[in-house]
Amino acid sequence: MTISKRKYRGVAPFAATAIGLSLAACQPGGKGVTNETAETLAEVNAAMIDNNMVAEAPVETKSIIRPDIEPTPTPTPRPEPIERTIPFPAKGAQPDQVGLAVLDTLVTDPTFQLGGPITLWGHSDSSGSDAANLVSSRHRAEAVRDYLVKKGTSPDRITVIAMGEARPIAPNRKLDGSDDPEGRDKNRRVDIKVDLPRPDPDAAPAAEADAPRPPER
Repeated sequence: MTISKRKYRGVAPFAATAIGLSLAACQPGGKGVTNETAETLAEVNAAMIDNNMVAEAPVETKSIIRPDIEPTPTPTPRPEPIERTIPFPAKGAQPDQVGLAVLDTLVTDPTFQLGGPITLWGHSDSSGSDAANLVSSRHRAEAVRDYLVKKGTSPDRITVIAMGEARPIAPNRKLDGSDDPEGRDKNRRVDIKVDLPRPDPDAAPAAEADAPRPPER
């Protein structure tokens, strides 16, 4: 029970009177509660009620957190096309362990598993003739294609393009005319790009497909 200080001051005299009368009635030799005493107690009780000296229910404390406001969910990142480069050893037509590790990681990527088209560009250094380099670059791209198919990738997704030595990313020779082995190593490669699935032009828009149709008459 909670009583404000203001209310307590107003009812304190009545409460004291009621307690005194009750104690007097209980003293040894007392005659009990007389009619006069009973009337006085009734008046005190009425005064206490008039002054709102009653038990007050505890006030419910509301949370400052509004239940109608929920945390904003973190948006799911939109998938983007994947680009990877597979290195090849000198005069090699198969990827080495480093290249195979890159391919193994690629096939587990969620964007790769969406089923979008894959383009493989095969490249070579300039150590041979243009025709020979074109052939070797195609062999490298086909080796990557075969490995992806072995890992469960549909061959219909894959396009192979031979570039030969036409698109180097590093110099094959140094400025003094000597060979540049590090540059040639970078040029022997297969570039991979995995695009997002193309939308089906024949598919109806989701909103139109899900919209209820009017009943036939």
